[in-house]
Amino acid sequence: MKKLLLLTFLLGAFTMNAQEVTFGAKAGLNISSWAGDETEDLDSRTSFHLGATAEIAISDVFSVQPELLFSSQGTKEEFSEEGFSSESSIVTNYIQIPVMAKYYVTEGLSLEAGPQIGFLMSANSEGSSTFDGETESYDEDVKEFFNSVDFGLNIGAGYKLDSGLNFALRYNLGLSNILDGADEDDISLTNRVLQLSVGYTF
Repeated sequence: MKKLLLLTFLLGAFTMNAQEVTFGAKAGLNISSWAGDETEDLDSRTSFHLGATAEIAISDVFSVQPELLFSSQGTKEEFSEEGFSSESSIVTNYIQIPVMAKYYVTEGLSLEAGPQIGFLMSANSEGSSTFDGETESYDEDVKEFFNSVDFGLNIGAGYKLDSGLNFALRYNLGLSNILDGADEDDISLTNRVLQLSVGYTF
């Protein structure tokens, strides 16, 4: 809560000194995975993100861009041997609030970095297994095993056309353990997400 209050204060201070504020929308591709203990056999999961943006221009070359995003993340695993195969995914859906500092190195092209806070909306374990030609599927709610809040750091780059159409490539480095109730002796897992976005500024 203290971090949210600080974030609100900083955004208010930036807005008071802003030369211009523009709003937009964005959507795109997520390639997500986990880093940490016992992740050697896990694969990346492909999904999506979408949401709204506001760019607060502080100067001709520097701006701050807070966003409100829905981001579907997680990981997956595949296994097979003679007569048996399985596919499973952990699907974690977040409401993400990144705040990006953007520096325009040239007209339209920006480098960006900033913190992010995420609120877990749902977490499901889903998949199927096949044994001797018979397939069984499952879908279980596992939200209770995950922390409700996730902190991360974003770095990336973007390009904005005069028409308002824009493109961005961003990498999210999770900083906090996403597992609930974990201590120093337990497994530690953090989010890793590569995002490719297309947006439009109104």
